[in-house]
Amino acid sequence: MDEAIEWSDRCLMDGGALEQGFRVSREASVVPGVLWLPPSPLSSPPPLVLLGHGGSGHKRSERIGSLARWFASHAGLAALAIDGPHHGDRVPTPLSAAEYQARIAEEGIDVVLDRMADDWQVTVDALGALGIVDAGNLAYLGMSMGARFGIPFAAAVGGRLRCAVLGKFGLWQGPALHKGLEATERIAMDVRRITAPTLFHVQWHDEIFPRDGQLALFDALGSPDKQLIGYTGPHTETKSVATALWRDFVSRHLATHSSR
Repeated sequence: MDEAIEWSDRCLMDGGALEQGFRVSREASVVPGVLWLPPSPLSSPPPLVLLGHGGSGHKRSERIGSLARWFASHAGLAALAIDGPHHGDRVPTPLSAAEYQARIAEEGIDVVLDRMADDWQVTVDALGALGIVDAGNLAYLGMSMGARFGIPFAAAVGGRLRCAVLGKFGLWQGPALHKGLEATERIAMDVRRITAPTLFHVQWHDEIFPRDGQLALFDALGSPDKQLIGYTGPHTETKSVATALWRDFVSRHLATHSSR
């Protein structure tokens, strides 16, 4: 394997779960990430939940950290987050939404979608090769930008994906986003390839992604086992009951396939 993991900050959380920073060195780039592991000892590597952060967030955003700590401490699962394109430690200083959207558009949305999916896969495979996680027993959870860049990975990873939680995203977008981020045909093609059980979250009064586009994305999902949940409120609002449903959906499906 050409990729090497460089470990960084390490923190033991209450209850014995571990938070571990790292960087995966690639030929042309570096992928910054954080791994959360359940308390030791474990009889076998734990299943892995991939957590995609939203726009203007990063791998240690409040929601990402809260979900990761819950999965590690309460569900016995490993959790992984990496910085999105032009976010977090991939840039010297934080960029505004207009700045990172313009950079993605300049590169080409298809190029960035492919690269991010590959970064996820390379990182998962590198951790799996070390025997730290069960790279054949995966879940993906991402809202908004986390869904945008998670869908291509979920489509590419095949049978290793046991379930997905996606939402706050649709086949078309509102005027607040850079027009160069539109990828309706690409997203529709990728989402049809997702066959794992999927929970899809619609924010009913979303001002960023129109409701009809979110419903169209759900309709296009290729999974024969898909569920739709909807909550009132704008794009950034997330009710605690919704977060609890996400966690339960992931932990239930990964437990079904766990060998531990």
